[in-house]
Amino acid sequence: MDKILVTGASGFIGSFIVEEALRQGMEVWAAMRKSSSKAFLTDPRIRFIYLDLQDSSQLTEQLKNHRFDYVVHAAGVTKCIHKDDFYRVNTEGTRHLAEALLQLQMPLKKMVYLSSLSIFGPIREQQPYTEILETDTPQPNTAYGDSKVKAEQFLDSVTPQLPVVTLRPTGVYGPRERDYFMMAKSIKQHVDFAVGYKKQDITFVYVSDVVQAVFLALQKGKPGRKYFLSDGEVYNSADFSDLLRRELGHPWMLRLKAPLWLLHIITTCGEYIGRWTGKISALNNDKYHILSQRNWRCDITPAIKELDYHPEVQLAEGVRKTIEWYKANHWL
Repeated sequence: MDKILVTGASGFIGSFIVEEALRQGMEVWAAMRKSSSKAFLTDPRIRFIYLDLQDSSQLTEQLKNHRFDYVVHAAGVTKCIHKDDFYRVNTEGTRHLAEALLQLQMPLKKMVYLSSLSIFGPIREQQPYTEILETDTPQPNTAYGDSKVKAEQFLDSVTPQLPVVTLRPTGVYGPRERDYFMMAKSIKQHVDFAVGYKKQDITFVYVSDVVQAVFLALQKGKPGRKYFLSDGEVYNSADFSDLLRRELGHPWMLRLKAPLWLLHIITTCGEYIGRWTGKISALNNDKYHILSQRNWRCDITPAIKELDYHPEVQLAEGVRKTIEWYKANHWL
């Protein structure tokens, strides 16, 4: 029986990876912090391991009595009060994990790292927009994206010794996800908020398709390769809002579109309020850069050809499934 370690197992994507690994008959070790919720990790077959990704020596000690066949590194943060926390968790946490695996000479068949399309920032934004390619140079304009780039760069430096495959999904949505949930909640409360007047092309990928790609990468991915993930389609912001509204029963809705300068003021205020209160705000400077980016197209051809990745859930079906889950679990 193959033994797999999933970091970030209590999170949105990580919890689904755990479920799929169990379905495939693996011995699953869910890595998490002691303070993390196990709400989505209730299967009695799950084995828990508490890892301190911020302490390299302690991490090595925690892992020394284990031998894993596969590692999926899904742990990370997408929102922080302080910019340095992105690097502490996303960059240094990844480096510490890789160093511990190398020091212990872990006999891995494969490691998959979950990065993000966000690492590329606002590139190819001359209309008509074209797909971001693997050969493009990342130009991150967020602390989150930069921290992920630096993690990728470190993994590149050790890939000859550590068989790492990197996945770069676009916006991931589905049950248990909280950021897009805020949009659904807003529409239920009769407000749809969009920003910027310049054309925006956005992409999505349903969580089960990300999980599909993770296990394909474990089996077929070539160490050192990096793959974009989306559902293969391109949308505008109104497409997602309209689908949410349909699944919510067509509530009356006021569609507000704000100029980017106004968004910048709002997110700057949100950033300072978050630091003052010690509570992470969904409206921060990183969010400004993400919302202002106009081109989220990406080329998934390599994933299709090399991994045999084929997105199974398009946006309309994915939104329906997501809203059904939100309602069933009393989020909406």
